[in-house]
Amino acid sequence: MSAATEIDRVQAIVDPIASDLHLDVYDIERRGGTIRITLDSPAGAERGINMDELALATRLISRQMDEVDPIPGHYTLEVTSPGLERQLRTAAHFQREIGKKVTVRLADPSADPRRVDGQLVSADERSATLLLDSGDERSIDITAIDKARTVFEFGPKPKPGKPKAGAPKAGAGTSKATKNPKSSVSKSPSSKKETQPS
Repeated sequence: MSAATEIDRVQAIVDPIASDLHLDVYDIERRGGTIRITLDSPAGAERGINMDELALATRLISRQMDEVDPIPGHYTLEVTSPGLERQLRTAAHFQREIGKKVTVRLADPSADPRRVDGQLVSADERSATLLLDSGDERSIDITAIDKARTVFEFGPKPKPGKPKAGAPKAGAGTSKATKNPKSSVSKSPSSKKETQPS
């Protein structure tokens, strides 16, 4: 039995279970003796998948795979989430992550540059388009990609109207000293404290 046929048979088992749990099947792959099923919350959801959902999905998928036995021999079943930085292997992965920052390594070792980073602005069945830091857009054929993943930016986002951390503050680099000949602090006679010798 080919790996593609095995994956198709596993997919037929996993899809209805994930659908019943309101989850998406992000990926199914075979790595040696391991079948890795990656589940996620639906695209656009405000939160990701949690451990309780993964545990329930694992039990249900494992039970169904034992009953149907889609893969001959021994294998290890791994049910996981895609994590913060997600591998992008298929056109559907790229389409799901539009709007996010990604890093791409091209398959051609002589490509210059070989690594391309930017915001994923569009994707279809054949290509992904990134908005580079320079402001240029670059379209990349998905079959020309060796590895790609989303990039999670750690740290809080700056508040609206506030400069980004590490950015120079307005007026930085200039110095303006003003002297006010009149002090803004006044002393009143009642604030003076006199001590008397004892």
